[in-house]
Formats: sequence, C-alpha cells, structure tokens
Amino acid sequence: MRPFNVITRAAGAVDDVTRRVTERCERFPPGVVDLVLTAVITIATVLPAVLAGQPWWVLGLSAMASVPVLWRRRAPLTIFLVVGPAITVLACLHAMPELPYGTVVCAYTIAAYSPPVRRRGAFLAGIVGILLSLVIPDESPDSYAYAAMSFLTAWALGTGVRARRAQIEMLEERARRLDEERVAALDRERLRIARDMHDIVTHSVGAMIVQAETGPLFTGTDRARADDTFASIAETGRVAVQQLRRSLETLRGESADPRHQPGIEAIADLVELSRRGGLAASLDEHGPRRAVSDDVAVTAYRVVQEALTNTSKHARATGVRVSLGWSDQLLTVRVSDDGTGPVHPKPGGYGLLGMRERVTGNGGTLRHGPSGNGFDVAAELPLGQRG
Repeated sequence: MRPFNVITRAAGAVDDVTRRVTERCERFPPGVVDLVLTAVITIATVLPAVLAGQPWWVLGLSAMASVPVLWRRRAPLTIFLVVGPAITVLACLHAMPELPYGTVVCAYTIAAYSPPVRRRGAFLAGIVGILLSLVIPDESPDSYAYAAMSFLTAWALGTGVRARRAQIEMLEERARRLDEERVAALDRERLRIARDMHDIVTHSVGAMIVQAETGPLFTGTDRARADDTFASIAETGRVAVQQLRRSLETLRGESADPRHQPGIEAIADLVELSRRGGLAASLDEHGPRRAVSDDVAVTAYRVVQEALTNTSKHARATGVRVSLGWSDQLLTVRVSDDGTGPVHPKPGGYGLLGMRERVTGNGGTLRHGPSGNGFDVAAELPLGQRG
C-alpha cells in the first residue's frame, strides 16, 4: 500500500474516532466527564505503584501525574506542566505505568482548546519530556515509537476536535449571516412593494380624480372630449390594476419579473395621461437612447410618475415638461412644471422620500425644489448593466 493511502486512511480513522468520541462526551456535563476521566486515570496510574510496593513519594508522584487532570479545562497548560514532569520523573525511576495517561489527556486538551502560541509551546515541551523520559532511563528504541505514537495520537484527536468545533462555529456564523441577509432581502422587497403601491395608487387615482372632475364640464359642450376623458379614466384604471397585480405577485409567493415592470418606453404613456388630464404636457429626449438595467428603467418611470402626480395634485400647474438626457454614463430625468401651488410635500408624505430611496438605491442622485417658473425634479441615474 502506498504511503499516501496509509496517511489518508489514518487521517480518516482519526477524524471518525474524534467525531464519535465528541458526540458521546457531549451528552454528559463536562464536570461529570472530567470527574470520571480523572478517577479512571488515577486508578490506572496509582494502582500499579501500590501493587508494586513503591514508596510513598512514588505514590505521591503518581497522584501528581493523574489527579490534576480534573482541572484540565480551566488551566490546560498549567496542568500539563504539572503532570508532564511527574510522568518524566516516574519514567526515570522505572515506575511509570503502562501508558502516560495524564500526559496523553493533557496533550489532547491543549490541542483541542488552547490558542496557537500555547499549543506550539506545549508540543515542544511534550517532545522534550518524552525524550528525557526515554534517554535518561536508557529505554529501548521500540519505546521511542510507542511513546511518540501515544502522544501524537492524543494530539491528533485534540486537533480534530478543535477543527470540528471551528467548522461548527463557521456553519453557525454562515447560517446567522444567511438569516440576516434573508431578513434584509424581505425588508427591501417589502419596501419596494410599498413604494410601488404608493406610486401606482397615488398617480392612477390622482389622474382619475382630475379627469373625473373635468369630464362633466365637457358633457354638454364637447361630447367628443368628454368621451375621450371618460375613456382615459377607464384606461388609467386598467393600467393601475395591471401594475398592482404585478407588484403583488411577490406577496403571493410568485417571482415578479422585473422585465414586466414599466420602463423607459412607458414614460410616454404617463405624459399622454397628463395631457388628457388637462395639462400641456410634453416629452423630449436629448442624445441617443442607450440600454439601461431593468432597475434603472423602472426607477426612471417611477420618478416621472411621482413628479407628474405631484404636479396634478398640488402644483396648480397648466403645463409640465418631461425630458430625458442620455450620455455615456448617465440618464438624466427632469420634470419641470409652471405651477404656483405649494412646492413642499405634505407632512407625512412618502412620495419624494420613496423617489429618493429609489434613485439612491441605484447609485444615483435626486434634486428637487422650486425653479424660476415652477417646480423641478431632476434625477441622475447610472445606466447600469442591461438585465
């Protein structure tokens, strides 16, 4: 068998043993595990010395090499520095038990729970202690392999436990981050739906109210214009219902396709609806039209929609101009009216706030305020990548 295969199988066996031992030990409180482990190690270390009739001070060294294991979790390096020398002295006196149980357990504990600096120091100290335990009493070469194997096996088991614990912590941290990202995504989606609902309802209902108020004025004098006004009301309602259905797909557990949202092409329809509502509305573009991402297209549409809604409801304007400016990097959307009404939104309103959130969410900037002859809303949007 090739050496690489031997090493691979040995590593797999150590990992399997580590997993089984850890799972079984975790079923009991740590204090109970340490108490039982210390009792077993003490019996295995002290009993051979008692049966061999060793003097009291050898029995004391045997107890020193086993009893401190009870506090191995609190101060693993300190306990190792107590147990290790005691085992070394016992080895030099040819009074060491069959296996240095205390040293093995301490090596496992340090490898599993101590920080890197202490692990490296303990490993070197363990190697020095093993060499002293073998060289001074002039042990046979087989004893070197036996001692090294016991120490390295305990160290490998502890390393496996530490790696497993680190992996569990990493998975828990990843799960926590995924939960946070999921909650953040839900919040973003809820905010998007709220903005869409606000934009759709306020614009459509506002346009329908304005048209419904002006329609009866033409009923007796201009029948064709009255019919056109009422047809516009119906068309506005149908568009609003269609957009509401698309915005509510997410709430029903369906995935809303951003390509089904209104975009640049639909801005002309908004201008036409404003024109039917009695405003002298116009649309002009500067520069060749370029491809934009779906999010930017929807944002440009919503900016125009909200600005036209505010013009119809608050500005007491007679005319409004929508302009789209195209450059290599930016799309500039500007809506200017000649209104003389209030230029500030009502307290508690969400129109301009939602507009700003949309624009900044796409990396753009929004400016709004009174101009010389009315009120201006201007948004600069990076073109983004075509979705």
